[in-house]
Amino acid sequence: MRARWVCLPVAVTAAAAATIMLVAPAGAAADTSYVALGDSYTSASLVSPSASGAPADCTQSAVNYPHLTAQALGLQLHDVSCGGATVSNMTTAQFSDQPPQFTALSSSTSVVTIGIGGNDNNAFITAVAECGLVDLGNVLDLGAPCQQIFGAGLTQDVTSDAPNIGAALQRIHQLSPNAKVFVVGYPDILPQQGRCYPTIPLSTGDVAFLNSFEKQLNSMLQTEAQANGDTFVDTYTPSIGHDACQAPGVRWVEPLIPNNAAPIHPNTAGEAADAHDVEAAMSAAGIG
Repeated sequence: MRARWVCLPVAVTAAAAATIMLVAPAGAAADTSYVALGDSYTSASLVSPSASGAPADCTQSAVNYPHLTAQALGLQLHDVSCGGATVSNMTTAQFSDQPPQFTALSSSTSVVTIGIGGNDNNAFITAVAECGLVDLGNVLDLGAPCQQIFGAGLTQDVTSDAPNIGAALQRIHQLSPNAKVFVVGYPDILPQQGRCYPTIPLSTGDVAFLNSFEKQLNSMLQTEAQANGDTFVDTYTPSIGHDACQAPGVRWVEPLIPNNAAPIHPNTAGEAADAHDVEAAMSAAGIG
């Protein structure tokens, strides 16, 4: 999102530790059955523990939804998701120790998940960071100042990114022609009504605007998935009521001052919920 919620770089149980044992490290050979691609909503930035073998600058968690899904369905995992990734990082290196994510794909790959798009054109950053600054002094909850400033641009960013997402999905099928591909959407981040100022310093009007913007992003991802014969995994609808304004223990996304994840990113519960949604989609497709 131009003010994108940058897909960045909690307590862990014995079961979580076992997850690490059941999946291949991020540096494993590419002849794996399940390849996970994506940004920080996939890598689960700052959710501990870190994934063994993953580049430190990718802030990848051992209990993100790819790891949990692989454990649940008995899949061998090659997770190359990386905080801050854009769709361009599917084909160009993001860091010196993080090659293009598509290098993980091969003709033997049978399952692919991809969660991408939130960082393109700095969309999430603009939405939260800049909109938060615009609304910071809006104690009286007047109007939708951020929408007035960034609305048209953010909408155009999503529209312009659609061909890039479509091209990325087409390339996945070229590199892994036998793979079933799952495009994973973004969870609900803000409340459906009202606001929670100053926890999230947005006006009621801008909360509604950013909700609409996120729905537009998810809709674009769904359209591109369907156009390429892929499955879209809706994580938004199941997460309504678990947004960043909710109390600890209820929320699946952390607020600007987080407890157990990067700001405005899924926490441990959020990744577990996403894993449930992905597992259901894969099971419906005959995987596992």
